[in-house]
This record gives sequence, C-alpha cells and structure tokens, in this order.
Amino acid sequence: MTSTSRIHVLSGPVADQIAAGEVVERPASVVKELVENALDAGATTIDITIEDGGRALIRIADDGSGMGRDDAVRSLERHATSKITTAADLVGVASFGFRGEALPAIASVSEFAVETALDDGVGTAVRGSGGVIATVDEIARRRGTTVHVHRLFHNTPARRKFLKGARSEWRAIAETLGHIAVLRRDVHMVARHDGKVALDLPAAPSLRARLAALWGADAIARFVDVDDVYGVLHARGLLERPADVGTRTRRVLLMVNGRIVRDPGLVRAAEAAYRSTLPAGLRPSLVLDLTLPAADVDVNVHPAKAEVRLHDRWPIERALEHIVRRALGTFDAAAGLGGWRVFTPQAGGTAPTLGAGVSSVEPWMLRVPTPTPAGGLFAETTGVASTDSSGHRAPLAHADDAPDAPAQASADASVPAEDDIVVPPLLQLRRTYLMFEHADGVVLIDQHAAHERVLYERFLHDMASGSSASQRLLFPLTVHLSAAEADAFDVAAPAFAALGFEVEAFGGHTLLVQAVPMPHPRFDAERCLRDTLAALAGDRSPSDAARHERLASTVACKAAVKAGDALSPAEMRALYIDLARTTLPANDVHGRATIVRLSWDELDRRFGRS
Repeated sequence: MTSTSRIHVLSGPVADQIAAGEVVERPASVVKELVENALDAGATTIDITIEDGGRALIRIADDGSGMGRDDAVRSLERHATSKITTAADLVGVASFGFRGEALPAIASVSEFAVETALDDGVGTAVRGSGGVIATVDEIARRRGTTVHVHRLFHNTPARRKFLKGARSEWRAIAETLGHIAVLRRDVHMVARHDGKVALDLPAAPSLRARLAALWGADAIARFVDVDDVYGVLHARGLLERPADVGTRTRRVLLMVNGRIVRDPGLVRAAEAAYRSTLPAGLRPSLVLDLTLPAADVDVNVHPAKAEVRLHDRWPIERALEHIVRRALGTFDAAAGLGGWRVFTPQAGGTAPTLGAGVSSVEPWMLRVPTPTPAGGLFAETTGVASTDSSGHRAPLAHADDAPDAPAQASADASVPAEDDIVVPPLLQLRRTYLMFEHADGVVLIDQHAAHERVLYERFLHDMASGSSASQRLLFPLTVHLSAAEADAFDVAAPAFAALGFEVEAFGGHTLLVQAVPMPHPRFDAERCLRDTLAALAGDRSPSDAARHERLASTVACKAAVKAGDALSPAEMRALYIDLARTTLPANDVHGRATIVRLSWDELDRRFGRS
C-alpha cells in the first residue's frame, strides 16, 4: 500500500536556516550576538570591522578566553553551550547568551570562519559555508576569538533582498554597538566601516562619560543623574530635565539586570513621574539601568533576549515612578544656562552651598519632601504663614506690608528654616522673579510658577484627604453658569468641596458660594471659580484621578500669585520654603520652568572674563 504521509522531518541545514530567522534578522543582529559572545568570554577590547553595511563582511575580534579545538568545532553545532546544563540554570542566568549558541544560526546563512585560541601561540581555525564545516586547521594567533561572517544570506536570497541599503544597515549596527557600549562601559570598542574608524570608545568611568562620547557633551548636559533604591529596585541612569524635553531627538535606553531590553510598561512608569511637569504630547529621553533580584526577572521570553517578564510588575513600576520623581525633585533637575555644574550626590558626601555665606547642608532640592498640608505660603487670610515654636502655623506678614519697590530678604534669612531648609538672601526682580546667589551661579525663581506648583501639590493632597481649610463669606456669592459649566461643576463638585469651596445649587445654572479656600490674601475666589469651570467645561478626562489633577492644576494656576505682585521678604521666604517641600519643584503644572540657573561661567563669558 502506497504511503500518503505528507509530514516529514526537515534536514539539518533547512532547520538551521529556519532557526536562524529567530536570531538573525539583519546584519545588526549578527553584530549584537557576536559582540555579546565576546563579552561573555571576558573580552576587554573588541574590534569590529564592517563592509557594505554588514552585507559583505562582519568581523568581530576579541581578547576573551577563546576556545580549544574541540570546543571551536562543537560551538557550531545547534544547542551547544558552555553556560547551562539543566533547565534550572535558565532562572537568573547572568550571561548575554551561551557561548556559541548564536554561531550555528549565523553560520547557516553565511560563509563563515572562526579563529580562536585559549592562549597566545597555537589556535584553531574553523571555516565553512551554509552551516557546513569545510576545514579545521591549526593556526598561530593570540588569545581570543575572531569570527568572520561573509556574504550574509547568500544562500537565502529571499531574505537577502529585504536587506536595506548599506547606510541604513550601518546605522542599525552603530545604534546596536552604542547600546552595548553604554551597557558595558568597562570595555574598549572600536568599529570600522568600509575602512574608516567610525567609533572608538575607550573604557569610560561613568555612564555620563560614555554617553557624552556617543551623543556629545552638550546633549548630555540636558540630563540629571539618578541613582536610588526603592524596595527591591535599584535604578541608575540619566533623566532628561523637564525644561529640555522636546528640544532634541528623543532617546530611550532601558537596561534590566545587565541586558538591554524593550519594556513599554517600565518606560511608561518612568514617564509617569514627569506628569504635571511637561506640556501634553512631549515625552522625555531616558537612560535607565535597573537591577532587580534575579528570581524576579525572566529573560528567556524572547529569542534575542530583547524583552523580559517581571514576576510582580506593578510594585516594580511604582517603585521606578517613585525613584524618577524623586530625582526630578532635585536642584539639578531645574533648567540651567551656561553649563551649570552637575552635582552628583555621593554616599556620605556633602552638597554644594545654596548661597553666599550659607553653610554646606543638604540642598532643599535633594530631599524627598512630603506633600505640604493645609497651610504654608499665604495660608492665613491675614498674611503669610510661618511656624512657631510649637510647630503650629502663624501669620508672618500681610500682603499690604509688601513694599512697592523690589524687596530683599533680611540679613538673617540664611538661618536654617523648617526641615533644615536653608533660605539664602532673596531679591525680587520686576515683581516677577526671586533671585539668589548659589555657589555655581545665580538662581531665578518665577514666583507665579513656583506658587502654582506649591498650590497644585497642596490641592492634590487636600482632595486625597477629603478636606481643606476654608473661610465663610460674610455675603454669599451668586455665580451664574452656562450649561457646560454647570455640567462641569456637577462632575467636580466633590473635589471642589475637598478644596474648601462650600457651594450649593440655587436654581437652574446658578450657584450660591458660602465659603471658599484662602490660599493667600490676594485670592479672588469668584474669578478663580468662574475661570476654573470655564476651563473644565467639556473636559473628557477618562478617570477621576485625571479630572482631579486637571481641577487641581487649573485652580492652582488661577489662585497663584501673579507676575507683578510685590512680595514682602517674609512672603519670598515662605514661597522658597514651600517650593522646597514640593515633590517636583523645577516645573509648574504646564511644563514651564519654575527655576532657572545661570552659571558663573556663562556670566564671565558674557562679560569677557573667560
């Protein structure tokens, strides 16, 4: 009887070519696998030669541990590895790959040669094509391994025709090498393309130094350092300052336990920390190196190990958001002009001074402040609030006491304030900006933006706690609304109540306002309520949290002191302290800079002193 079976076992070469598709997508994939093999072998110097965008030649030479004759031949067999022996070894595996696991896939779609030696002297050369070994020879060479890949996809023309031009393929290779160089800053990497040195990256002492070599020092000046631990997560890296987001091409590089990976969830968590510091639509550049317990990360969910699976994702994402927000709350996160020196906190070290004559204590932007409760700047209807010896709020000065001319804080303004916040002597310019001297330059604070940030975070705290201080009006306000504004109030009524507004319906689209919050003496409650409802009319925020944030930001903007308001020395001091306590002091809720730093170097340059 004739067999009608249509199922058969593929031959070895065909199976190898199919398997190669999981690892070898383009020349950059080959470079990635071979360079990672070199790193797994302990290489300290890696030399990369590329011709015709990797389509004609890819040559990777390293000074790693090398292989003996038997291992060199065996490394070209499928499933050959020196890294694991049982399935249990896959959990928490620290290597990029398993030395030799990518070689058979690459060899199956190219003309290849592997030259290797355990020590200087006698080595082994294995040559072949299409995954078939042709010769195994003894050669003289130095310790390490060199892999030659010629005519990639020469035996799979259907895949070769989908390769892009030489320039496009080289750009992908350069990007891959740049990512690996950032990950392994201890390794010297040199890359040549068509005979010209395109990259020469000696070992770098820090992530910032490595990225400066890749992207340029000016580009890296836009970033603030992060190095923090929260729970089981240790996050290091660089974060783009909110004031600089959108000024250049966005870059995102994410590393988890020593691997470069793609993880949109972790990136979104980091971006969430920028919420209320950026205009809508802008996304920051991020370089993050995350370390987690090995048992919490599964790296074997992608053929090229470009993705990871987290055992318990939600707390890790929240931890990352917390760490990034804490870094954005530092003084270094404020906008800077003229090459302001980046301060990187050192364990047990001291921070730079805040102003002339101010002792070196922890700068107010380097702490993680708690949300400011009811009180603080202009908290009392009679004036600015300070703290008395019992820890209770008390008025310091009334707005009417503010002088018409620019004001400077008193000489004792540099004494430590609450929570060890040091307040330097402050000067008001154009009734709009507060200025003080810092060890590295001059610092300007926009009084409206600063107060807006203070009130926004305070209002969010009030809405979360469900109550806020308010003042009953001697004569209730009657406010007439449009239909859209009335709808907006109906949706946001509980939040308004939490902010201190006591409002009741008075028939139709009319409201009767009995009590209002009083964030400062100049506060125009009726105008604030009208402007806020006009701004909220037609709001289609998908969640209560988003609507509350929108309400808090709108009320904060309408309620904050304005440019042109003269502030007394006590008011300036209170504003400085309250801003210091916020979580994200460097930007207002619209993404504009709250703080701008002008370096002495820039001033010296402008005056011809440098």
